[in-house]
Amino acid sequence: MQRTHLDFDRFFDVRLSTDDAQAAEMTLEPGTATGGPDNFHADSDQWLYVVSGSGQATVDGEDVRLETGDLVVVEAGETHEIVNDGDEDLRTLNLYVPPDY
Repeated sequence: MQRTHLDFDRFFDVRLSTDDAQAAEMTLEPGTATGGPDNFHADSDQWLYVVSGSGQATVDGEDVRLETGDLVVVEAGETHEIVNDGDEDLRTLNLYVPPDY
């Protein structure tokens, strides 16, 4: 068993890993973005859960609104960018299956 406490005090932090999956927390300040048209995970699905805040994801050219409580799956090979277009930090819990970092 492994256990951790999420505090979202850094931009990106891998918190737990096993041979099969990985959990990371991410915090984007208002007006910031991560990823882009060349960003993808070749062999890993990324499950992104919005803990707080709002923003927009662009996945393979399709725009998706992100709000607190949303869960988005970015499948292996899909390009993606996450943008915080809100007024508060966008905090997400990201699961990578299999691990990517």
